Amino acid sequence: MGSERGELKVGTNEMELVDFRILKKMGDKVYEGIYGVNVAKVKEIIKIPKLTELPGSPDYIEGIFDLRGVVIPVVNLAKWMKIEVPQGVKAKPRIVIAEFSDISVGFIVSEAKRIRRISWADIEPATFSASDGALDRGKVTGVTKIENDDVLLILDFESIVKDLGLYHPEVEANVSLEKFEGGALILDDSITARRIVKEALEAMGLRVYEASDGAEGLKKLDDLANQYGERLKDELKIIISDVEMPKMDGFHFAAKAKDDPRFREIPIVFNSSISDHFSEIRGKEAGGEGYLVKFDANQFIPEIAKVIRRHISQ
Repeated sequence: MGSERGELKVGTNEMELVDFRILKKMGDKVYEGIYGVNVAKVKEIIKIPKLTELPGSPDYIEGIFDLRGVVIPVVNLAKWMKIEVPQGVKAKPRIVIAEFSDISVGFIVSEAKRIRRISWADIEPATFSASDGALDRGKVTGVTKIENDDVLLILDFESIVKDLGLYHPEVEANVSLEKFEGGALILDDSITARRIVKEALEAMGLRVYEASDGAEGLKKLDDLANQYGERLKDELKIIISDVEMPKMDGFHFAAKAKDDPRFREIPIVFNSSISDHFSEIRGKEAGGEGYLVKFDANQFIPEIAKVIRRHISQ
């Protein structure tokens, strides 16, 4: 894959995507769908190894294989998106091995092309709907134009985690469910992830405000500031923000929020499926008070409670 990778600084509102392709058949023609996944989630890209069938699994699970002592489930992305794949067409199939929420999963794609650096400001939320499963709002979180006016789609890998049953939304009995008064703001472009976080926060007694990206999050903060004035700190106990979002990512959002004296004292905790140490460092540089890996309620609830207690005691 081409393109040199450089270090992404906090405040640049940029990301690096692995550009991969999936061939699809529509009528008598063959089209090349263009998709992307954050480089931070990609461990490696390999040729398709021999797979072991997993009985009783969904049809989009092609099987499992052993990668240096780790068992990796393999998802056929075309089947997951209900795309009809053409037969007999030359391709360079690969498995993109991604790690999110501390879990590794392989994704079969028709070809891995290159690495692209793209500004989140150039990525629009996926607000369209279509009969094509690949354009299902629940499977695509963002779109951006590339060369030749082609469109690249960013897939909602949180939906795949949910479909695979790899997340832990249930709270164990030994996890203390402290109750708080006030509100919490959630920022996440994934409907699936937003719903999981909302349920956890509501179980803690919090009112939930929602935004689907950083730009909408800043507007929501401004609206709340106009509504509550100097009482905003008493109302808004915490902000939970995803990192990857169209228009404005979580780091850029946090830096802007912390630069505004109205919001400076409200704690921000990042809740991301990117589990690398570099992202945690960037979160702290942006002003975040915590960095959590998505979908583990038994880690999420105690950590959020701790941050809220600290905020209340200030």
